Order: sequence, then structure tokens, then C-alpha cells
Amino acid sequence: MNFDKKINRINTHSDKWDMMEKNYGVDPTKGTPMWVADMDFEPPIEVNNALSLMAKQGVYGYYGNDKSYREAIVGWMDRRHNWDVDPDHIFSTHGLVNGTALCVQSFTNVGDGIVLFTPVYHAFSRVIDAADRKVIECELEISDGRYVMNFDKYDAQMDSNTKMIILCSPHNPGGRIWSINELKQVAEFAEKHNLILISDEIHHDLTFSSDHTVMPIAAPEISNRLVMMTAVTKTFNIAGCHTGNVIIADEKLRSKFAKTLKATGTSPNSFGLYMAEAAYTYGDKWVDELCIYLDGNRKILDATIKKIPGVKSMQLEATYLSWVDFSGTGMPKTDYINRVQKQALIASSHGDTFGTGGETFLRFNFATQRADLKKAMKRLEVAFNDLQ
Repeated sequence: MNFDKKINRINTHSDKWDMMEKNYGVDPTKGTPMWVADMDFEPPIEVNNALSLMAKQGVYGYYGNDKSYREAIVGWMDRRHNWDVDPDHIFSTHGLVNGTALCVQSFTNVGDGIVLFTPVYHAFSRVIDAADRKVIECELEISDGRYVMNFDKYDAQMDSNTKMIILCSPHNPGGRIWSINELKQVAEFAEKHNLILISDEIHHDLTFSSDHTVMPIAAPEISNRLVMMTAVTKTFNIAGCHTGNVIIADEKLRSKFAKTLKATGTSPNSFGLYMAEAAYTYGDKWVDELCIYLDGNRKILDATIKKIPGVKSMQLEATYLSWVDFSGTGMPKTDYINRVQKQALIASSHGDTFGTGGETFLRFNFATQRADLKKAMKRLEVAFNDLQ
């Protein structure tokens, strides 16, 4: 795969490119979008071939007989994550934000509290707020340059109205891969406080070394309160197919979730299922090469950040989303944001949108062609060169 291939995404209804100027004031013909979490790479050719076969057949009806789709998911989880998934435990949703919303509707009631380990992916709080539930922010702590959990502190925040945890594994932002011991602690915390645990593992394929392997939290001892969520969308850069997997081992939880699906009229997107099956069936080598390329981009961004006094990037173990702290500059937020957007012409996600603990950070998506990344990093360095 040629990840250096330049692809013009301007005026293609790309949220990342075509909404950048409106949201950040950065002209897409001059600047670099490093905000929305999609990549500027073509997916494996087999994904495009699957769509071509659909077009050749020429009739776009309802999707049926999803046995091969489920088998593709089961095969991928076995090969890549040593996780034995029962195909009958898989639900298809319109992506994992939709999956999260369906879980909130299925397993909580209006007014219930839902735990988020903040700062964390902003769509979680958006869904919770819109459903008239309460976000319980359990703030992560930084130790040795990476996020850790403090369950002694979190215990004091729990009450009888708290009903659910949404875990991001690997964590977004910060790219932390939780250890087996930490995942056990999360499971014990959920059991201690009688909480349903939703584990969003959408980034679990995007790691940077054999030492950084994502262990699925799939734990038989808490299966009665555990919901797993995975997707092809981040791994293979096909977010627009809006297809995710909600995997539930417990029969009672499955029954509740299935009822919500019926109540909301949710049914599979045939285009997404064709794409997902092709990606999971043929995408191993592509993902291996992608992770090597992303690791090279990560090193380029980190090297640039190290040159800027007072700015620090969190050591990344997974994802293509660098989490950069500007607190050491002593600048007000408006100052460093203006430098990034108006001088460096980079659109990056603002840290405060990720909740408590993100206020001094910006998140940079480096999943783009390396030549463009280098140009953006040069502009970023120049925008702060008076500090050097």
C-alpha cells in the first residue's frame, strides 16, 4: 500500500477537510486538518472491490444472511486479539457513537449517572447529555507521562444513581493501552458499584509495537455486566460506512439491547456490512503496514513538539491522535490556539471538549501523507520559534 499517495479530499463532502474553515478558520487549500479522526489513506483494495461488486450487480436492497459478515468479525478477533467471539453475540449498529447511544437507552434511565474517565472522546458526553443522563467525570491522573486511574478517588464519587461506565480502550485521547491489571481493576470497580461496563475498543488495532497489544476486556467473570464495542471504521479508514459491532455475551443484556434496536428501528447498512466483511477478511497485511507508517508519522510529530519549549506530547501507545500539552508555555489558551490555527494553519481538536483534565491540551491527528505532515510540523515550529 502506498500511504504517501496524495488524495485530494477538498469538496468531496469530507467533514475533516470541507468543514475546517468554518470551524477553525483554516483554509483547506493552505492548511492541514488534524482534528476529525479519519485518515487520508485509501482502504485495502478489497474494500473498494466489494463496493464495485455491489455496483456491478446493480440492485441495492436490504441486507440479509449475515453469516459470512459475522464469521469475518469472529476470524479477525481470533487472529488479531486472541478473543473467541460467539457470532450469535454480535449486533450491528451504525457506528459506535450509535452503539453507545443504544447502550445508554438500553441499560440506564433518565437521571442516572454514567462514569467517564476524563479527558475522553467527546461524543460520549454528548450522547449522555442528550439522553438526559448525568456525566460522572472520574479524572485520569498523569504518572510518568501517561494516564493512570485512581480507583480510591473514584470510589468516593459513586452513588446509588450511578449505573454505567463507558471505558475507552485504548484511551482516546492519550493513546494509552490499559494493562491487564488495570482492566481487572476496571472490572472490579464495575462489580463493586453494580455498574454496567461498556468497553469501546474502536482503536484496538492501531498500535505501534508488539509490546503494545490491546487486550480485550472480555472477561467471563463479569459477563453479566459487560458490553464490548468494536468496529472496522477507524482501523481501515472507512468511517463513512457507519458500521460497528456491539458484542454482548450475557443473554439478559442481549435481550434488553435487542429490544432497543427494535424500538429505534435500527437495521444494518448493507454498504457498511459489505465493506466491513472485506476489510476483516483481507486486511491483515494492510493494517500491519499502516501501523508502521503511522509510527513513522508519530515520531516526526513528537520530534517537532520536543523542539518547542513548554510543549509536551503524551507518549502514545495506540491511535493516530497525539495529545499535546501546552501548559508549560505559560500562555493563555487563546494565544497558543491562535498560533496553531492562524500561524501554523493547523486545525486541531481543542482539549476542553474532552472534559475535565483536557483544558491545556490540543489533539493532533497525524494520519496523513508524510510530506504534508512534515510541512505542517515545519509551520508549527515556526509559529513558536520565538520561544526557542
